[in-house]
Amino acid sequence: MKILISDHTHPVLEQRLHDAGFTVSVQPDLDRDALIRAAQGCDGLVVRSKVPIDRAFIDRVPSLRCIGRVGAGMETIDVDYAERHGIRCLNSPEGNRDAVGEHTVALLLALLDNIARADAEVRRGLWQREANRGLELGSLTVGIIGFGNMGQAFARRLQGFGCRIVVYDKYKDLDDIKDFNNLTATTLEQLQAEADVVSFHVPLTDETRHYLSASFLRGMAKPCFVVNTSRGAVVDTEALADALDSGRVRGAALDVLEYENMAADTLGDVPEALRRLMQSPRTVLTPHVAGWTVESKYKLAAVLADKIIETLQ
Repeated sequence: MKILISDHTHPVLEQRLHDAGFTVSVQPDLDRDALIRAAQGCDGLVVRSKVPIDRAFIDRVPSLRCIGRVGAGMETIDVDYAERHGIRCLNSPEGNRDAVGEHTVALLLALLDNIARADAEVRRGLWQREANRGLELGSLTVGIIGFGNMGQAFARRLQGFGCRIVVYDKYKDLDDIKDFNNLTATTLEQLQAEADVVSFHVPLTDETRHYLSASFLRGMAKPCFVVNTSRGAVVDTEALADALDSGRVRGAALDVLEYENMAADTLGDVPEALRRLMQSPRTVLTPHVAGWTVESKYKLAAVLADKIIETLQ
């Protein structure tokens, strides 16, 4: 069987597939038409977010039995259509959940302790201690929306801080989450009533686009901190900027931005609402690197290799 890898991945992906008896071709950076041509006759295809794998793409590569994504997000693949045509769609969130969990904690601590702002001030020769008095994470209630691989990894790393954790996941049975301390499964309304921090760990779908909206923020019982390491469009940038200005949001830590260009792997256009976030002293921003570590590059590829082998052999 033939596998085409059209992404820059760790060599362990190609090696494990080759060792399992597959014929493997590695051709990263192909545009859409070139990728369709290269995929003819392939049983498996490993893609990145650069090229949407939509119905038209799938129809033009009838040999496919498996589509793999090195990572968690599947929003660029028409999963429902593919699976209706007998094509298994695979991802590997197990590979970078530890990295995302750690980075999310780091973002939150940087926000609560004013680390980015204080660092910038010291580099300018300012020594402002009282203005940078922080908050202890252990004194807060952290709300986690989405409790899959990433949400659980974040929650595990919060355990040592002693904070209370409330979790909401519309699609997951949370009755068996007994191996966490100070954690309660709850409704969205109850989370909004209790949380000091809201952290998003959901896939990007029509349902979750602009999950954090002006309406969502009006439903929060008290001013909150916002953390997003899922997908940028889960947060309505303009609503967040307005809430920061009004004080309804105390601070925001974002690893993903609504206007980032994932296909080109660049920031993309910077509209006024995003510029307001970039200029705010109460935001911490990183360039979609929560899941990018030396270790996760290997694990993402290794996990996906195992899943492809299990599916196609």
